[in-house]
Amino acid sequence: MLQIIRERLPDYPHRNGLIWNTSPGALLTIPTFSDTYRRFPFLLDKLGHTPGLNYTAVIFVQIGTQLTPNTALYKLVKSITKSQYIDKILILWATDRSVPPKKRWPSTDRPSISQRFYPHEQIETDAVLSLDEDAILNTDELDFAYQVWRDFPDRIVGYPARAHFWDDSKNAWGYTSKWTNYYSIVLTGAAFYHRYYNYLYTNWLSYLLLKTVQQSSNCEDILMNLLVSHVTRKPPIKVTQRKGYKDRESGRYVLKIVGSCWLFSFLVTYINELLNSLFEKGLVTHF
Repeated sequence: MLQIIRERLPDYPHRNGLIWNTSPGALLTIPTFSDTYRRFPFLLDKLGHTPGLNYTAVIFVQIGTQLTPNTALYKLVKSITKSQYIDKILILWATDRSVPPKKRWPSTDRPSISQRFYPHEQIETDAVLSLDEDAILNTDELDFAYQVWRDFPDRIVGYPARAHFWDDSKNAWGYTSKWTNYYSIVLTGAAFYHRYYNYLYTNWLSYLLLKTVQQSSNCEDILMNLLVSHVTRKPPIKVTQRKGYKDRESGRYVLKIVGSCWLFSFLVTYINELLNSLFEKGLVTHF
């Protein structure tokens, strides 16, 4: 009610009846993001528009390696540059190791894992491809995922999937990376999403939620999934890829998972913190 009254004040940004009466509603359609409705992913279909062409790849580097032809980061960048849809590549260097000698690097004033979802001014495309530095995808896989995303621009579309579940024996949420026919989370280590969600993540989410992610230095992809599912009331979309990849260090073929086994109990702890906080505040009703 206060927001409705506020928008009737002179010189205050206001939204018309279409926005107020169309899901997800005016409270999630932030006018300071854009004064053009076609810039909001959930309004594109209703307005008969399609998302803008091309995408921006954002690679989040936490380990840091030399940019030599044998490193995963080098090969990832090489695959991206061959994509017919790429607009630009941003490499966010979030490690204590020295930055490779490149002319232009986006500024990261706040050393936080949430920087990967910051609305950097260099991102000018609707589509954002979020990548971990060790993601191993070829150009065809990147282009295929982008084409799928264009049909579902309001959702997260990507490759690595996980599932959360309610564990009755522990009376808590659980988390698994097993390869099954069920998933509820698409990790942002290799996923497309609309750049508007960067704006919401940074400017709309509770400070306490962002602080939880900051303290854990993890779970930012889970929080992004929670945010998008809350806005759209829809699940993410998984696209298929090669299940195995070659371990560059040992030469063995392994399954790519999120870190080592100990990490899963750690993740479960923070999933419960995030979900409990969101449910208490009424910010999540669908996940």
